[in-house]
Amino acid sequence: MSATVDVVGAPKRVLMVASNPAVSEQTGWPIGFWWAELTHPFVQFVEAGYDVTIASPDGGALEGDGFSDPGDASQYSADDLISRGFMASPSHAALVADTPSLAQLDTAEFDALFLVGGQGPMYTFRRDQHVKDLVGRFLADGRIAAVVCHATCVLLDATMPDGELVVAGRTWTGFANSEEDVADSFVGRSIQPFRIEDEARAMTGTNFIVQGAFRPHAMRDGNLITGQQQYSGAAAARLVIEALGR
Repeated sequence: MSATVDVVGAPKRVLMVASNPAVSEQTGWPIGFWWAELTHPFVQFVEAGYDVTIASPDGGALEGDGFSDPGDASQYSADDLISRGFMASPSHAALVADTPSLAQLDTAEFDALFLVGGQGPMYTFRRDQHVKDLVGRFLADGRIAAVVCHATCVLLDATMPDGELVVAGRTWTGFANSEEDVADSFVGRSIQPFRIEDEARAMTGTNFIVQGAFRPHAMRDGNLITGQQQYSGAAAARLVIEALGR
């Protein structure tokens, strides 16, 4: 999938932030980021000639959610060939084996922020004010902030520097109730501590929309880009590229 890319001037810089490993308080499972929501956007950015940094709130080694691993016994993501290739490449696998922490980076140097989803963000991102404030700062600066799948939980209460909700007056998307139903049915129990769609629809002054379950769906409202689930990561990345150019 390599391509010759003509880049004029310094390449655009994208900061991808993925969850540190955690344990679900709902199921007791180890949780983290979703592989396809990292690898598929990563490929889009690299092929556009962008400089991509993969980081995490606390730094260190990251772990993907089991169901997102193409080699997992469940075979849930067995056809994710992009993630298979990323994981098999030593240089790429190293990018998640030892990530810089947000505190180690000058986030002002990046043109766009991309929050990777997964089961981990429902705890780690939702409870991390630094992550929420990072979204608000990028948007306030006129830079691009993209958030996909369960990482959109941060948009339920993230604010701009002036205290206004980042989704105030905006249309956005995130993991749908119909998709939670499918996931819960697959494992035979309720997986998440809350549902993003339920909480988003209870908010006033914002417009939360979803498409059919597990259909690629990403949207841009100003400099905020959101993606519905794991099949929407590449689409969200393409919207980032459309916004930033080359």
